[in-house]
Amino acid sequence: MTLRILIADDHDLVRETLAMFLDADGSTATIAAKDLPEALDKMKSEGPYDLVLLDYSMPGMKGLEGLEKALAANEGKPVGLISGTATRLIAEQALEAGAAGFLPKTLPAKSLINAVRFMAAGEVYAPVSFMSGKDDPEETDFERDLSEREKQVLRGLMAAKSNKEIARDLDLQEVTIKLHVKTLCRKLDAKNRTDAAMIARDAGFV
Repeated sequence: MTLRILIADDHDLVRETLAMFLDADGSTATIAAKDLPEALDKMKSEGPYDLVLLDYSMPGMKGLEGLEKALAANEGKPVGLISGTATRLIAEQALEAGAAGFLPKTLPAKSLINAVRFMAAGEVYAPVSFMSGKDDPEETDFERDLSEREKQVLRGLMAAKSNKEIARDLDLQEVTIKLHVKTLCRKLDAKNRTDAAMIARDAGFV
């Protein structure tokens, strides 16, 4: 039986490489999506899939909120997360939230294929070396996209501070903080400053 697998990742190379490895022996058929909205559309129109793999940091995910939406859209069938640099804490939270597994993008091809089959069979997969913290990265995908100044402003938002208060803390003009907040909302796909703070919290940003 051919396994139908949906791979959602905003990096073409990652999607294509995963598909190449998985489809090599003919036992899987992979379908690609570039962000969460496209993945959800495909699940509704073509699903459910035997397994859905979501990139933790792609557009539309908003932390584990995207995982919850995908779990509902895939009608109880397995949904796993893949990530380049998400932390062990996020992996643990994802598994607690019902993810079928967590795949670091550093995983060797053979392990990846085994993990996918494992998850599609209804098992939960998480690499021991990663979960024990040996491979825990220092910086997450989420943080890598932000400048140092944006991180400082974001911490201010998470502390529910006003633009004026953040400006005073950072010794900047209020108008500068306003611009940073605008940029943060755009980068995080957030509706407003409160939403940006919640997205950051869900992503494990401190």
